[in-house]
Amino acid sequence: MSTVKMLFFALLLVFTTACSTVKTDEWFVSHNGNMPTEERISQISKGDSQDKVLDILGAPSSIISLDRNTWIYMSSDIKRVAFFAPKEVNRDVLTIRFDSNGKVSEISRHDNQKGEEVVFHSDETEAPGQEPGFFRKYFGGVGQYNPLGGIGGDSSY
Repeated sequence: MSTVKMLFFALLLVFTTACSTVKTDEWFVSHNGNMPTEERISQISKGDSQDKVLDILGAPSSIISLDRNTWIYMSSDIKRVAFFAPKEVNRDVLTIRFDSNGKVSEISRHDNQKGEEVVFHSDETEAPGQEPGFFRKYFGGVGQYNPLGGIGGDSSY
């Protein structure tokens, strides 16, 4: 067989496989998070202790820092293709709230159909004292640059 025919058949093979009907979307989907299985979630009920929840479900994805009594287990599937913006394909969030005694008081479940899209606003609340003054902003670094290294010109690393 001549090299021209081999090249022709190789190109024909490449073009026909490029038009195949095999679904390749799952190649570009990454799974993030640690959502426990349905079987494990069904073992949790109101009144269970934090230790029991930890033993059954494992460590949560996040603990709300303001009250430390809300544990969140979440997972999501993100589709990333080349230079396009990533798109969330699936989301699952399990929220477990504990009362002041460390017992389960509420269990709620949300997915991307029941969830709400969070809209960010450009409004800002000023926090006084956070912005450096004129002199600190423009002259704050004066005297801090030493081209020779440490004190006395010691440039050993």
